[in-house]
Amino acid sequence: MGFEELLQKLSPTIKRIAYRLNGHYRSFNHDDLYQEATIHLWSSFLKGKLGDKTDSYILQGCYFHLKNYIRKVNERSNIISIDASLNSDDEATFGDILGGYWSCPDCRDELHNKFLAQSIRDNGFNPREKRMLAYFSQGLTTRDIGRRMGISHVSVVKIMQRVRVKSKKHLDKIDFLNT
Repeated sequence: MGFEELLQKLSPTIKRIAYRLNGHYRSFNHDDLYQEATIHLWSSFLKGKLGDKTDSYILQGCYFHLKNYIRKVNERSNIISIDASLNSDDEATFGDILGGYWSCPDCRDELHNKFLAQSIRDNGFNPREKRMLAYFSQGLTTRDIGRRMGISHVSVVKIMQRVRVKSKKHLDKIDFLNT
């Protein structure tokens, strides 16, 4: 069997594997993962490793290769400080870009808090909780929020308790990473 026939036969399953893995790792496009699996398959085919293997074995190998590939890429990615330079030549920093706003310590803390709040909002709240937070940020009372959302004020309080728990978990994780 030639490589084209093998790829045609396994391609739908490999695409599903790539699509599922993309759901867990948002930093990858499922088409990129599919191409990486195809390259791995081509490499294995050229080395003669696939001659006596079953389709299930080959697909399992593609799955483990993609998981390992994602792990390696994530390990190589760097988290940089907002104070770090934007390029290796130290030509421009965020301070240079933001000018006087960045030099003010209170402004820097405010910017950090805005990024932190956005990160928490994007990484853990369902749409209902996000909408409720938007109402709270507008200064509405618990009863007003309940009326706008069509729920009781007691439900608003319970949902906000869940929001606090989720926020605390996120903040605890950030504190752990910073130590």
